[in-house]
Amino acid sequence: MDPIVLIVTVAIVLVLVIFALSGLRVVQQYERGVIFILGRLTGAQGPGVFWVPPIITRMIKVDLRIVTLTVPPQEVITRDNVTMKVAAVIYYYVVDPSAAVVNVMNYNQATSQIGQTTLRNVVGQSALDELLAQRTKINHELQIIIDEHTERWGIKVTAVEIKEIELPVSMQRAMAKQAEAEREKRAKIIHAEGELQASSALAQAANMISSQPSALQLRYLQTLTEIAVEKNSTIIFPLPLDLVEPILSTLRHQTAAAENGNGRQPVPPYVPPAPEPERVVQA
Repeated sequence: MDPIVLIVTVAIVLVLVIFALSGLRVVQQYERGVIFILGRLTGAQGPGVFWVPPIITRMIKVDLRIVTLTVPPQEVITRDNVTMKVAAVIYYYVVDPSAAVVNVMNYNQATSQIGQTTLRNVVGQSALDELLAQRTKINHELQIIIDEHTERWGIKVTAVEIKEIELPVSMQRAMAKQAEAEREKRAKIIHAEGELQASSALAQAANMISSQPSALQLRYLQTLTEIAVEKNSTIIFPLPLDLVEPILSTLRHQTAAAENGNGRQPVPPYVPPAPEPERVVQA
């Protein structure tokens, strides 16, 4: 064989082999390749190895994994005129690679922009107390609104979470004072309820002791026992109540007799003057 013909044949084979190998594409398990042949969309292929016509084919890889998109802090004025900064996180993934490439120029940037706009609108329509107490409801509302806008782009939003709420320092102090006042109110109410229950129990105990005179003596002895347990220097001489009462009566009689001996007359009780009799005038 002529050497020139052999060289030309080998060269042609090498060119064909290189041409064939240049059409091979490799796509990972979590990716899809959107194929354009002469500018026309032919669909998404993958994962694995496949062949496309070289030179005239263009392939764009689309990641199908869940993307965590951080929405930067947005300065928002709430419905009750409170200025704050709110940051959020959006979780989404691509369900239609062809729509994500054809229907939007940059689906990551577009999702970020629609997330910022929706966050400002929803938070601006909510009050501060609602934003703090019903965060789950607001997150769900944000997810529904963003998902409606991104559905045409082949993107599914799985969750939207408000990550951070930054309040002004003056508002933080006001909320701290409000919480402190609320705690004080609860403490006073609990203390008043305790006093009411204690007074009711004392009234019941007084009724029971008054019905049984010996119960007061027993309570008196129990009090002395409790005092004796304490380590103190107080000296207590217990006296029976039956013995103390005659002594007190004798002292009262002696005091009254002494006042009479000193010429002190007891003050008579006040007696109102009798009314004058009516005079009858004869004509």
